[in-house]
Amino acid sequence: MLADMELPIPGGDGPLLRPALLAAGFADDELRKLRRSGLLTAIERGAYLDSSDPRLRDRAARHGLLVAAAIPRVAADAVVSHVSAAVLHGLPVWNLPLRRVHVTRPRRTGGGLTGRLHVHTAPLDTDEIVFVGGIAVTSPARTIADIARRAPFEQAVVIADNALYRHLTSPPELAAAVSRADRWPGAPAARRVAEFADGRSESVGESRSRVAIARAGLPPPVPQWEVVRFDGHVLGRVDFAWPKLRVVGEFDGRVKYGRLLRPGQDPGDVVFAEKLREDAIRAEDLRFGRWTWTELDNFTLVAARLFPR
Repeated sequence: MLADMELPIPGGDGPLLRPALLAAGFADDELRKLRRSGLLTAIERGAYLDSSDPRLRDRAARHGLLVAAAIPRVAADAVVSHVSAAVLHGLPVWNLPLRRVHVTRPRRTGGGLTGRLHVHTAPLDTDEIVFVGGIAVTSPARTIADIARRAPFEQAVVIADNALYRHLTSPPELAAAVSRADRWPGAPAARRVAEFADGRSESVGESRSRVAIARAGLPPPVPQWEVVRFDGHVLGRVDFAWPKLRVVGEFDGRVKYGRLLRPGQDPGDVVFAEKLREDAIRAEDLRFGRWTWTELDNFTLVAARLFPR
């Protein structure tokens, strides 16, 4: 392993940069041999990582390494932004391209694409810049506003929901960030995302479900609704509810059952407990519907199950 060779790691756990490796006594032909042997993986020109590092197999983590490799090469006033900022904030970048590192410079000109770097130019207020691990990054609210102006609605909602759920930003902060970009390209799309975003969505699947529900023309649901029995006993909480219509629904992601698994419990116990919970909820004269990842792209059949004609 490369760790046994005591290679210098700039920043502690970031990518191995060629200048640091050369300064440590490695020659370019040695680096080429390490790459050919499979011990070293190039994540960018002049930036390497131990091939056994698990971050290479995670899209977001790998992009974070690309950001770290790009920082020494960008202008001093460049701030990590857009999807790259979302990655550094730990926001879910579901179905968004991560090939390029995005930075924003507070000027009118000088933007463009160079290799794996996308340089944007736009005004940046001081309160729109924060530091993550010592790196200047656009604030969560500004990051969402930038992404929402360019990305598809569903992907942007996933990010906005998660930021609100984790209290990285608030509805007023998000609205203010979108308002600042009111005359910029994509501003109407960003407003739609800010208005639709809801911090009660607890996962990518739940955010995508809200979008699917809206696209299917169904009434807006109440997220995270508690089902209360006639005697006041809380039977449980469901992902979505239409209380006046006596309908409840849940996104059935596999991760959910993993979260419910307690120490010493068998997965089958969790599934059985879920069945008992669902039976108790149905007994309250509630129609109960479930859906999975594969049904989110075409919600027509789910909508028919929830609200049969």
